[in-house]
Amino acid sequence: MELEQIQTDLQQTDFQYRLKAIAALKDYTPDVAVPLLRNHIHDPEFLVRSFVAMGLGKQKTAESFAALLEMIKLDSTPNVRAEAANSLSLFGQISVSHLIETFFRDDHWLVRRTILAVMVELDCPEELLEICVQALADEDATVQQAAVDALKTLANTRQHYAALSQILALRAADSDKMRMQVAYALKHFDDLAAKQALAELRQDPSYQVVGAALEDLAQ
Repeated sequence: MELEQIQTDLQQTDFQYRLKAIAALKDYTPDVAVPLLRNHIHDPEFLVRSFVAMGLGKQKTAESFAALLEMIKLDSTPNVRAEAANSLSLFGQISVSHLIETFFRDDHWLVRRTILAVMVELDCPEELLEICVQALADEDATVQQAAVDALKTLANTRQHYAALSQILALRAADSDKMRMQVAYALKHFDDLAAKQALAELRQDPSYQVVGAALEDLAQ
């Protein structure tokens, strides 16, 4: 799309035009794209703001990083804050401290699950363990389960034993889904304690937990 058309469409009241224009900015250099994207971080349509967050993640400049920080802190829509967190992670290690700060400040399940997922990719075991422990205390069960899923990635890292300890503590959790997640996670650890816990879970009253504990056993 020609730049003149993009600028015209960004002024349209129909947000579909603005969406297409924002998406088209991916073909432009940061000096052109970032100022236009930044102009729409407060767009009235949350879908447009989500596209803006995605676009800023593809334009790795100090200005786009600052814009994403603003969105992750101030946007009223969890979907947009989650998208901003995802884009922020694309900047690599420089994003880690900001993602942790956001995780502790923003307790929405979507934002927290997004941060857990992207932190797994950032090679920061200490920081990942920190937010996993916080996530296990979350009121939302899906955040707790996502934390266990993230903890398994710490096997054979500097936080191997700390992560295993957190997982083992949940092998008798009330939730069948949590015990299933624990069974899957334990398979990533070759320790005797992990094997013993898996053996216990193969005797679980829930057939789904038993199935999770037995899965891949014959392979």
